[in-house]
Amino acid sequence: MDPIGTHPEQHGGTTLRATLRELAASYGSGTRALEAYMSQSGVGADESLAELASAFRMEPIGIRDLQEMEPDFEIIPFVEAVARLCVCFRSGDGLVFVIADPLDAQSRGRVDQRMRARPHVRYEWRLATVGDVTAYLAAREKDVHALDTVAFEELEHRAAESSALALSLQGISNDDSSVVRLLNSTIYDALKMQASDIHLECRANGLVIKCRIDGVLAVVGRVDGRAPADQVLSRVKVISELDIAERRVPQDGRFKAQYAGREIDFRVSIMPNLFGEDAVLRILDRYQLSQSAQGLTLETLGFQAADTGFMRSVASMPYGMLLVTGPTGSGKTTTLYAILTEINDGLDKIVTIEDPVEYQLGDILQIPVNEAKGLTFARGLRSILRHDPDKIMVGEIRDAETAQIAVQAALTGHQVFTTVHANNVFDVIGRFTNMGVDPYSFVSALNGVVAQRLVRKCCDGCVVEEAGDRDLLARSGIDPDMADGFRFRRGLGCAACRGSGYRGRRAIAEALRMNDELRALLSERAPLARIKSVALRQGMQTLRKAAIEMAAAGETTLEEINRVTISE
Repeated sequence: MDPIGTHPEQHGGTTLRATLRELAASYGSGTRALEAYMSQSGVGADESLAELASAFRMEPIGIRDLQEMEPDFEIIPFVEAVARLCVCFRSGDGLVFVIADPLDAQSRGRVDQRMRARPHVRYEWRLATVGDVTAYLAAREKDVHALDTVAFEELEHRAAESSALALSLQGISNDDSSVVRLLNSTIYDALKMQASDIHLECRANGLVIKCRIDGVLAVVGRVDGRAPADQVLSRVKVISELDIAERRVPQDGRFKAQYAGREIDFRVSIMPNLFGEDAVLRILDRYQLSQSAQGLTLETLGFQAADTGFMRSVASMPYGMLLVTGPTGSGKTTTLYAILTEINDGLDKIVTIEDPVEYQLGDILQIPVNEAKGLTFARGLRSILRHDPDKIMVGEIRDAETAQIAVQAALTGHQVFTTVHANNVFDVIGRFTNMGVDPYSFVSALNGVVAQRLVRKCCDGCVVEEAGDRDLLARSGIDPDMADGFRFRRGLGCAACRGSGYRGRRAIAEALRMNDELRALLSERAPLARIKSVALRQGMQTLRKAAIEMAAAGETTLEEINRVTISE
């Protein structure tokens, strides 16, 4: 039998593609079909690659060229690149996708779909041999682990000794279970993207995977079919030590994962829905946060000078309470840690109680809440007061008992920093009143309130100037005729910002400093409109005004400030 591809008439692209498809059908794999063709063709690897590349209208590329190019594992994560033998590289202002199996229409379709979100990015396809792509990825795998402070073998040994989920590129690629591989690769990619949460949402036809990046959810994957979706949720329950048979009530759990030489905590919430269950995995990477905390100051968070001066002034007071308020994920804890970092001069005893301890700071006693063992915020705060503290940070005031103890601590010579969930500085008063705290005691203890939000910034890599939209200005509560000094800018979307047009966030705030006039109004339970009028007259800047100033400077867009704040 003549070797495949030796006859001149078989060298045409159409005939060769048809031949390879027949081989793929018989071998069950495109890569095996390519190996069979190259072994039977009787020509060298370079000649076979050139022939295949011509047939599939691609440029061939060899291992030396691969080694000189810069990979981009954001578009195609490393684990997916290993599974599909398809790698993305940066090339000037565009991208190059190198694939080993030109018959893999699914991988090419997935890439083309992802690139539709980046219409301005130029990209092309090139073909390499299976051996070259495998060798390149193996070398990259070694490079990744060579950067770790702990050897790969030691990581595997430590992971085996602990109950933590072991996350490594090699382990994910070699795992036999597709469900375990899917969940582990999802967690691994979320950690690389520095996501704060992973959402697994069951739908009628499968599972949708989302990650919260810079405070906004983005779809990162889908799983077709109800059975695989249920299996993924069951796997989450298993590693979180939850009841896999119970699907009718919410469940909360935790698990740990070994990643890059450190342990990362995950807080898990399971919620039943119409089609099964949803899971949210909150990522608590203490190492990353601790690294961020080094040199953390109020300036690095992006606060305006007036807000920074206010917080430093209140933090320097010998006693009283500073409240930081805002929704979940608005950076309240980060702000408090920035304050603690600045005032920690070693002369005072600083104690914190948190759930969980997110930042690790030196010379500060940090206590994690453990409700399973009876250590609640209220009980821990009582014990802290017997520990001779000067300054106390309470991670969150959730109940009346904690609120009462915190107010009493502030009234008896301690400085208390804490957070509470409220929309603005004025809603805080109502929250404490509803908890049954005496208004007079509360306003006597209170030194100030800070309400804050995190606003996404335009991506520096793809930002462009644009003309202002008068309709959008009007919907934003801004007089178009008064917007002459605005600098309108928008990110077009690039690989660095994952096509969103935004990269990074900055804090904005409204700060209410307590004085005798405001304390009298609050004690008298004066109408909120009157209290707000007095605060504005005394110079308080609202969140909305701070957001508009940020948009006027071209740091963000009107759509973003409308998402984060309410038009006044």
